[in-house]
Amino acid sequence: MSIRHGLLALLERGPMYGYQLRASFEESTGATWPLNIGQVYTTLARLERDGLVRPLPENDGGQRPYELTDLGRAEIAVWFVTPISRTDRPRDELAIKLALALTTPGVDVRAVVQTQRTATIQTLQELTRLKQRSDDPGDLSWRLILDAMVFQAEAEVRWLDHCEASLVRYTPPSSPSAAVAEADHRTEAHK
Repeated sequence: MSIRHGLLALLERGPMYGYQLRASFEESTGATWPLNIGQVYTTLARLERDGLVRPLPENDGGQRPYELTDLGRAEIAVWFVTPISRTDRPRDELAIKLALALTTPGVDVRAVVQTQRTATIQTLQELTRLKQRSDDPGDLSWRLILDAMVFQAEAEVRWLDHCEASLVRYTPPSSPSAAVAEADHRTEAHK
């Protein structure tokens, strides 16, 4: 989720100033994505530049609330009905790490997989404990985020199991220098 759309969604509830937006964002996401207040104000400045929000006069406490413009309401309405594309998500660092581990001399790929599995299972256990403690029916947004995190951790464990099974059947190719020497040997033999 972009911070941009998160702030627009929060402003759909009514005008808020930066610290209110930050607190509401963290409350809505169960603090799984903490925001730096600088991110909030930088994003608000961009939203204002793009005509999606407008600042209101400062209140008695010196805070300047922002409100959605009609363009901002249209933007958030489109965002809510547009599916998230897998290509919009960040690269999977774990998949990249394992791919590189396979081709980096001296790396014990099985140990990398086991270390990650241990960490992911510990995360899964902690998420499960959090989920068991979250029994307030009003906390549906937090429970849904926890569920998503549990499902992602479970999927990661399944994928790591798949990686481990694939490693059992894997025969590494010869090193590039050995392949060049082999090709040179075949070329000399054909002369």
